[in-house]
Amino acid sequence: MRPNLHRVLCRYRDYGHDLDNLDTLHEAGLGFTAAFDKPGGFVGIEAARAQRGPGVLTRRLVQVLLTDPEPLLYHGEVVYRDGVVVGDVRAASYGHTLGGAVGLSMVQGGGADAGEPINSAWVNSGSWEVDVAGTRYPARASLRPLYDPKNERIKA
Repeated sequence: MRPNLHRVLCRYRDYGHDLDNLDTLHEAGLGFTAAFDKPGGFVGIEAARAQRGPGVLTRRLVQVLLTDPEPLLYHGEVVYRDGVVVGDVRAASYGHTLGGAVGLSMVQGGGADAGEPINSAWVNSGSWEVDVAGTRYPARASLRPLYDPKNERIKA
């Protein structure tokens, strides 16, 4: 399996490509990596703690999967939720085990959803599309990896 494909399928993040210094731990789904009980804390602990509660995050890294097996994703494709632009694809590959192109996208509410918290209910309730070369294709979106969401295969 190609390294980038596995990374995108399992929703592993690449700093400098999928994430940058404007994305927070919790927006990237990496809050579990912070040692909040570390003696002396860490730089940014107050801001990270402020984002821990439910309904706080208005940006999140999601995985998108095209339901049509034909089109390919590369990078920069526009992501829509309920017909409104909510983000763009930051990294992508073809997920043979999932049956379609898969990508990572940082999304935030747009239109009537602007400023609305992004959680599983928000992601699951929307109708998702990705614009590939001027054509919108239906997609699934998830806050968890669509392939091996519990990391059971990697631990086997």
